Amino acid sequence: MRAILMSVVVFLLSACSTTYPNQQVTGQVFPSVSGESLAQTAMNFPEDVSGQVTLLLIGYKQDSQFDIDRWLIGLDMTQTQVAVYELPTIQGMFPRMFSTLIDNGMRAGIPKPLWKGVVTIYEDGEQVQAFTGNENPNNTRVVLLNAEGKIIYFYDQGFSVAALNELRAKL
Repeated sequence: MRAILMSVVVFLLSACSTTYPNQQVTGQVFPSVSGESLAQTAMNFPEDVSGQVTLLLIGYKQDSQFDIDRWLIGLDMTQTQVAVYELPTIQGMFPRMFSTLIDNGMRAGIPKPLWKGVVTIYEDGEQVQAFTGNENPNNTRVVLLNAEGKIIYFYDQGFSVAALNELRAKL
């Protein structure tokens, strides 16, 4: 029964999404959006990270996690020092209805000490996807914000060492 319910939820979530063409957003100010961390702390971006350079790893599908993990491993292996937030960003009314189920699923797969750095964007999910574009949704949207919330680096082509080095050069 649970497998059937999950299949219905996945179908409803995928049926209600809009595709937006990919954008180049470097130089723009990141839109004001809100979400809640898996540790259940409300956060607003870019306001809550103002005053510091911050890296946002934005994922639009569950399969984005593979690319996000490659970015996180690359950042760790190169000892890159930057505040990092993962932003699972989901558009539509149905995902909001199932947000507890979705968040609990993420909590089951993410170690508890990392929960404060994973902030799910539901209500503003469509705004973020329209801003960056969501073609090739498995690719992470890598967004480096300066202390004022302006995007100083953006990449959406999937992890590469060259892209990691470009990001590090911006830091």
